[in-house]
Amino acid sequence: MSTQTQSNDAFSVYKQNVQKYFENISKVTPQYFQSITHLQEEYLKACEKSINASVSMNQEIAKKSGVSTELPSSAKSAFVDANKQFVQASTVHNQLVKTTIDAAVQNIKTFGDNANAFADINKNIIQTWITPFTQKN
Repeated sequence: MSTQTQSNDAFSVYKQNVQKYFENISKVTPQYFQSITHLQEEYLKACEKSINASVSMNQEIAKKSGVSTELPSSAKSAFVDANKQFVQASTVHNQLVKTTIDAAVQNIKTFGDNANAFADINKNIIQTWITPFTQKN
């Protein structure tokens, strides 16, 4: 049994349950991200293996059937240059996504840091509205 005094006040019960919820989320979130990262790594490995197996199979078919696989230098240059551009675009895209995520994290952190200040402002506004109607002793 908890040593903390249990209150029947709606707001106390709500706060306790919200706290328990976020404590649980804090425990499972790292496991979730680890699982997602592992899934992504395995997916990328599987894609690479699948592509390499397909290229190997087609290479073997071309070799056994006597089909020439020599590329003109201009075609080779086009493939290499296109791949360089793709890799560069992918790198820029990843940097933009990371920057966007970092900005979102900072914005959420700022919002969270200011949540109490917003609540205090709202309390003061409500108190200002209520004061004329409260009874004075």
